[in-house]
Amino acid sequence: MKRPLAMFLPFAVCVCLLSGCWSKKELTDLAFIIAVGLDKTEDGKYVASFQVINPGNVAGATQRGGGAAGVPVSIYTSTGDSLVEASRKASEKVSRLLYYAHTNLVVVGEGLAREGLNGVFDAMERNQQFRTTARLVIARGHSAKDTLSVLTPVDKISANQIIKTLEFSEMSWGQTLNADVWWAIRGIASPGRNPVITGVSIEGGLKKGKRQENVQSSVPDARVTLNGLALFKNGRLVHWVNGPTARGMMWVLDRIHQTNLTIPWEGKQEAIGYRTARAKTNVEARVNNGRPSISVHIKAEGDISEARVPINLADAGVVFRLEKELERNVKQEVTKAIETAQREKTDVFGFGDAVHRAAPRLWKKIEKEWHDRYFPELDVTVTADLYIRRTGLRNKPYIEE
Repeated sequence: MKRPLAMFLPFAVCVCLLSGCWSKKELTDLAFIIAVGLDKTEDGKYVASFQVINPGNVAGATQRGGGAAGVPVSIYTSTGDSLVEASRKASEKVSRLLYYAHTNLVVVGEGLAREGLNGVFDAMERNQQFRTTARLVIARGHSAKDTLSVLTPVDKISANQIIKTLEFSEMSWGQTLNADVWWAIRGIASPGRNPVITGVSIEGGLKKGKRQENVQSSVPDARVTLNGLALFKNGRLVHWVNGPTARGMMWVLDRIHQTNLTIPWEGKQEAIGYRTARAKTNVEARVNNGRPSISVHIKAEGDISEARVPINLADAGVVFRLEKELERNVKQEVTKAIETAQREKTDVFGFGDAVHRAAPRLWKKIEKEWHDRYFPELDVTVTADLYIRRTGLRNKPYIEE
């Protein structure tokens, strides 16, 4: 009796542990969503747009060069009182089960962003499939659906084109931010910081951009481009910044990797180009007589990238003067960025978090009035140390006086 029982026991244990593929999902039954667009109708309902991959067309485009293949993605749209309802209702139009594990991009329409993002990301954060590392952008001037509908020539999937542009633009230019959903959630939830998110816009004809002919021309009729930074307050978009002001915010956020600065020299504007190779920003909070203040120190190293005027870069005195002019240029950009945020009464830099770390007791007293009362009057000191490490392969330009 004991021997048969001993033989049966391992089989019983295996039956309990090896339950089989009870939760299996066949690939042919899944609709892989690569991007999600969020808008809102005039009557207050959510409009969810799903960019679904057409696997056969993507593979065919790779083999045939993209000319004769069908469109690589399809856009499905549904509406609902909540995002979960809109997602579920999409099953009426899609013949497969929506699968969010590969969603890498979320596009929020400007109208919805101005109305408020509070609660928008709750369903995404709770979903076990959705990854909060998905990139996040704001559709500027167009709906999120229109942004996802534009076909792109180089990257067959337009969501991938936006994602790669975000990565490379922040790394090489420094006027846009490669933010994800988790970055926005932390900014909205934190009392000492508001989120800042990159905007995207459509250049050219939207109707032609939705057609396959847009990717068959050397000059596409429509392109999706990055366009400025969106400043948020209490979860609502309140202001856009562009150009040097946007880069000034990136300096403070310590998100500058490489960028190019141009400074005047001997009366000529944009005469000398400077390419940063390394940059680091330190933000420190101090409290004097119960009043908080912020110190921002920027340190960067780089090379001379261009010289459009006669100049002797072998002269140490000349290099020193260039460094001081570069420091003045950076401090001007940062100061303007801080003044813009103070005017809009939104701390997108995390100065409140710095005060919280430096003086927790004081922060408890001023936390609720930080953005509206204390931040606009905050004393911020900006210092910069920029160094020219290399001048390139030529010390003296071929340009003569």
